[in-house]
Amino acid sequence: MLWSFLRPHRRTVLLGLGLALVGSALELATPMVTKLLLDNLSADAGLRTPILLLLGLLVVGGAVGMWHWILLGTLAERVVLDARGSLVRRYFRASLVPLTRRSTGELVTRVTSDTVLLREAASAGVVDLVSSGALLAGTLVMMAVLDLPLFGVTAAAVAVVAVLFLTLMPAIARAQERAQEALGRMGGLLDGSLRAIRTVKAARAERRITDRIGEDAEAAARHGISSVRHEAVAWTIAGTGIQLAIIAILGVGALRITTGGIEVSTLVAFLLYAFTLLGPVTELSQSVTALQAGVAAAKRIRETEALPPEPGAEPGTGSGDAPEAAARPGGPAGGGPDRALLELRGVTARYAPGSEPALRGVDLAVPARGHTAIVGPSGAGKTTVLSLLLRFVEPEEGRLYLDGAPYSGLTPGEVRGRFAYVEQDTPVLPGTIRENLLFSRPDAGDEEIRRVLAEVRLADKVDALEEGLDTPLGSDSLSGGQRQRIALARALLHAPDVLLLDEATAQIDAITEAAVTRSVRRHADRAAVVTIAHRLSTVISADRIVVLEAGRVRAQGTHTELLRSDELYRDLVAALHIAEEENAPARG
Repeated sequence: MLWSFLRPHRRTVLLGLGLALVGSALELATPMVTKLLLDNLSADAGLRTPILLLLGLLVVGGAVGMWHWILLGTLAERVVLDARGSLVRRYFRASLVPLTRRSTGELVTRVTSDTVLLREAASAGVVDLVSSGALLAGTLVMMAVLDLPLFGVTAAAVAVVAVLFLTLMPAIARAQERAQEALGRMGGLLDGSLRAIRTVKAARAERRITDRIGEDAEAAARHGISSVRHEAVAWTIAGTGIQLAIIAILGVGALRITTGGIEVSTLVAFLLYAFTLLGPVTELSQSVTALQAGVAAAKRIRETEALPPEPGAEPGTGSGDAPEAAARPGGPAGGGPDRALLELRGVTARYAPGSEPALRGVDLAVPARGHTAIVGPSGAGKTTVLSLLLRFVEPEEGRLYLDGAPYSGLTPGEVRGRFAYVEQDTPVLPGTIRENLLFSRPDAGDEEIRRVLAEVRLADKVDALEEGLDTPLGSDSLSGGQRQRIALARALLHAPDVLLLDEATAQIDAITEAAVTRSVRRHADRAAVVTIAHRLSTVISADRIVVLEAGRVRAQGTHTELLRSDELYRDLVAALHIAEEENAPARG
């Protein structure tokens, strides 16, 4: 799992391993040169050569170590960059329904926190594991060359430490994985709660939300503490085991010197190797711990990357990045304004296998010009129609057509290039007013921007701001009505063939609504407008009204025709009229 992230950088990994092995070899040479110096000292031989060798080992070792450090640090950042880029691309290429089933906080945690764990594993895990293992093995070999009895003492201590250490590793991995899962849950709940902060405060639920977030935070801390405790035990065992081995080496070595089995220089060199063991054993313990966390993080990242992409979404691109020429596959179609620009033929759709269909066998045609309103009780399938038109949802049965071309033969980008969409919640995108307006049409000029702002009665408001169009926007920088008008202006600036409105005037005052309605009406005179209607004014001004009930088309016609012929529509209009009267004093 972890190697899948390192594979694109395998040359750098191999170079890092090579440098690590060179560094280990230099470190292994130092005790032997020290032994040579001591032997020369006792034999009254020259000390120049061993001292120069020690200095050379120091300089070369420092240079190799610095190169190794920089190389691994760069590798780690590249791995994290690749992982984050891959995740972000996958998020924005993913099919909408599977993506929205995961909390935003969880998705963000994968890009931020999990990739940090991946960085630690990439930088200190794989390479250090191999290099430390090589240094450990090399040190033991050199010990065996120096003296087999002392080597036996050391090998026994290392074996006991290894068994105890490996026994604790699964518990460390489980604790770290559970801590990260709890962190993801906490992030999701925190993100959703902050988005709904007004609702939380109005309901006086601050303490309840804080407690719920605190439960996940406590779970993350609890598992983190469990991991720390196991790591502390593991590292203490490792350090203590080597220290006990050194004490045993001193005792056995002193005995062997008195019996003439070894020389003092051999014991000194052996002790230097014993002290050298502390490094690779500690690094091995840390590397294994980092690898455990990194593998768990890599698994979670790969699970998120498994989100199914939208049909036609190419790796490395967004499905909406199709060029404008491709977005209009057939060019301007003939047949006049009454031709069917959009068609649903026998469409059945559901959001999850085994769930109830949101639409059942729907036949619907939207003309190239005019205003089509879709009404119906809650759960009738109104939003599903818009989701199908935008290819957020794919039909289970039936087919959709755009200008006579089946949706199945078009990419999502080609389809969406013909649409502009204003959501009911009208989110404001991060950035300035200008950036928000240019989101769908980056090449628009200031004159066009001011024209659409005037159409939604925002031109004076923007001109009064100190930074004008370059005023930064946050989620709370504008009122709900102003956000709706920014979103509508953005859609009008795009000048689409089809304007989709999910009740885009619900939060604006009556005077502004009248101006916006006139602007939408002008757009409907040259293109198609499809709205989900919740307000009486939206219903009565439409050229055609489609009544949905339980996922089926119940009736179609003008406002006057449906008032006369359909009982459900009369009930809906009565309810809409009551809501209109109740809300009227609040607008303005």
